[in-house]
Amino acid sequence: MKGFLLDYINENEFKKLERALKKYNMLAFKKLNFEYYPSLRNGKFVGEKISSNKKENTETYELKLPSDHMFSQVHGDVNLKYIVYKDAGTIMLDTITPTQILLEGHMAELPTYKGVMISKANATKDKFKIDLLYMMQDK
Repeated sequence: MKGFLLDYINENEFKKLERALKKYNMLAFKKLNFEYYPSLRNGKFVGEKISSNKKENTETYELKLPSDHMFSQVHGDVNLKYIVYKDAGTIMLDTITPTQILLEGHMAELPTYKGVMISKANATKDKFKIDLLYMMQDK
């Protein structure tokens, strides 16, 4: 078998995050599925290497996915974290961050404020951040 096999640490959780990413950030989802996953399968590890374990021959990577600038400012960058097991020829997909807003978006439709999705749990905090960022842009 040529290349690496993609697997999941927690498949159910990861699939929820992927579906929410598809719904709320189509650009990141398309890049992930049509550019980054094929690169990973071919053994080209994209992203920043966070750590490595010589004993188990593993490497952990974090890949920043493309996202809307305002979304990144309010909720944080969209990142994929994965672990490469070189001996087994397997890549374990760990998580997509920011997990809290993506899981909340998976459970129920999220409202938007000035074009940015906001959390139902932290709506006032998110609105404040968005208003602050818009005020900073005007000056």
